[in-house]
Amino acid sequence: MNSGPTPPYDEQAVHYPAYPAYSEDLESGNPGMRYEIRDGLLCALVVAVLGVGLGLLWLWLAPRVPLVTVDNAVFLKDPEGEEAVGADGTFVLLALGFGVVTGALAFLRSRAGGVGIVVGLAVGALLGSVLAWRLGVWLGPSSDLVAAAKAAGPGKTFHGPLKLQAKSALLVWPLLALLMHLLLIGVFGKREPEFGEPMFVPPGGPGGPGAPQSW
Repeated sequence: MNSGPTPPYDEQAVHYPAYPAYSEDLESGNPGMRYEIRDGLLCALVVAVLGVGLGLLWLWLAPRVPLVTVDNAVFLKDPEGEEAVGADGTFVLLALGFGVVTGALAFLRSRAGGVGIVVGLAVGALLGSVLAWRLGVWLGPSSDLVAAAKAAGPGKTFHGPLKLQAKSALLVWPLLALLMHLLLIGVFGKREPEFGEPMFVPPGGPGGPGAPQSW
């Protein structure tokens, strides 16, 4: 049995870096989670505020429903008209455009994605849709048909209130924004290294001084 001194390891052997020093961040929680929450709240706020623009555009572009008073009763001036359906269609088309734009902006804000951005985008778009709907109804023609009919006079045409018949239209913006964001992440987002690819390339390339050497 050899009792002599153990020969030293080769100087070119792999030297693993020491563990990082203890940080107070370990006690205060994960700082990355705080950044996720901050980005999500900021994204939700900005996207929700854009609902004001959607509401004003809907009010401006949506067709009006003409009504007429006949014998103290209010009737549609054109029973076969599609103005009521047109208001829903206008809202949906505008929501599609807002979904594409906000989804692209969210991707440009964080190309790596993140739970915070995704949740903030979905919540903000839903709140923006509700805000746009209520703002358009509030700024549109009065919903008090009796007062509007009296103000117009017998046999005169006046506009009915702006309505969103299909409430499912409120989901168009958030769903398309998420779809657009997911599509851009899949095509242009940061790609994770595939199985078998090196996670770390030493200085000087694969054969540089930092690369593992054979014994």
